[in-house]
Amino acid sequence: MALSDEDKCNVKEFWEKLGENTNVYGTEALFRTFLSFPATKTYFPHFDFSSRSRQVRAHGKKVADALTLAVNHLDDLPAALSSLSDLHAQRLKVDPINFKFLSHCLLVTLARHHPGNLNPEVHASLDKFLSYVSSVLTSKYR
Repeated sequence: MALSDEDKCNVKEFWEKLGENTNVYGTEALFRTFLSFPATKTYFPHFDFSSRSRQVRAHGKKVADALTLAVNHLDDLPAALSSLSDLHAQRLKVDPINFKFLSHCLLVTLARHHPGNLNPEVHASLDKFLSYVSSVLTSKYR
């Protein structure tokens, strides 16, 4: 899967608008995922799942940092996310569907906070980007 130049531009421009709030959005999206898809909690048995939980905020920051890394390496996502792919596939053994759930919840979160910036073209580009990231993160499951 490859992103068009227009998709890359849309994703980069939108991500820049998020500024320092990426951690907040990553945390909110993760919390939404846990609420909407309770089975995802099985990979975090040690977590307190409240919205203000230190563990959820810390992992939300990791989600945001990984996505920022991906945005900064749109031309070579497989190389940029290789170690994360290894971690999730081999050590954590996260069910691949959870990446799709989290992607959906992230789009909902971003739409909630940035309705004016998330026009149909940007929404489509972000959806493609998140699908690509999910695909890369699950590539080592095969």
